[in-house]
Amino acid sequence: MKTKMLAFSRRQTLRALGKALGGVLAWEWVSSARAASPKTAEPAPGGGGKPPASAATSPKDYDPTKHSWAMVIDVGKCIGCGLCVQACKEENHVIPEPFYFRTWIERYVTKKPQAGSIEAQGETIVDSPNGGMDGFPASLVPKAEILKSFYVPKLCNHCTDSPCIQACPVGATFDSPDGVVLVDPTYCIGCGFCIQACPYGCRFLNPITRTAEKCTFCYHRVTRGLKTACVEVCPTGARLCGDMKDPASAEPLRRFVRENKVQVLKPHLGTHPKLLYAGLDKEVR
Repeated sequence: MKTKMLAFSRRQTLRALGKALGGVLAWEWVSSARAASPKTAEPAPGGGGKPPASAATSPKDYDPTKHSWAMVIDVGKCIGCGLCVQACKEENHVIPEPFYFRTWIERYVTKKPQAGSIEAQGETIVDSPNGGMDGFPASLVPKAEILKSFYVPKLCNHCTDSPCIQACPVGATFDSPDGVVLVDPTYCIGCGFCIQACPYGCRFLNPITRTAEKCTFCYHRVTRGLKTACVEVCPTGARLCGDMKDPASAEPLRRFVRENKVQVLKPHLGTHPKLLYAGLDKEVR
């Protein structure tokens, strides 16, 4: 009996020491990574630096507990013009090089089924040249072979249960009381865990500041009573963003939900996005 108790005690002690050592090593890693992470206070020549402080903050009199932001997108109204992508880049000082977008547009082209096939449709081809910022060239699929074609704007889904928040080791990614998922660049260590955790591919690592970036619902605008940049420039009204705790702001969104069959991307993941779509085809992932 004494031998068993002694062995158990040793196991407990070793386990506790292992956890303590692991915690120390983890903290040292985070501290060293944070110290090594370059911070750029001003935008670098050619763009791509951090946005000015006003672009990442809300007014002093703004109470996030009294607001709840959400967005809806009507896929049927999107014409793939790319104005929303351009406006987002300019408004949020997104690095100008390709592959860096806070919002982008994808084109889905579905072919007709092959002759004699019992399938309802053929292959679906997806492209997004330069994020759709410059519009879309003619599809490589001949018109006679196209069954349907449509555009899908994408951005951060601002999930209620965000995998990115759970993955961040330093709390740089956080859920604001008004429902917007934000990133504090002063805490971000550029580890990339949140980028890997996002199931929607909505994040990227700024190659200059080495911090994570994504859509913020133009937080610096909506908290001041303005529309998001993408909503403001959309020529067809494909996007709507509103405050669900403000009756006047919420009514267009509620009407949209009443009048359309709304869906979210990847509902099986249980992230509960605050970005809703109407007219979302099953091919969209």
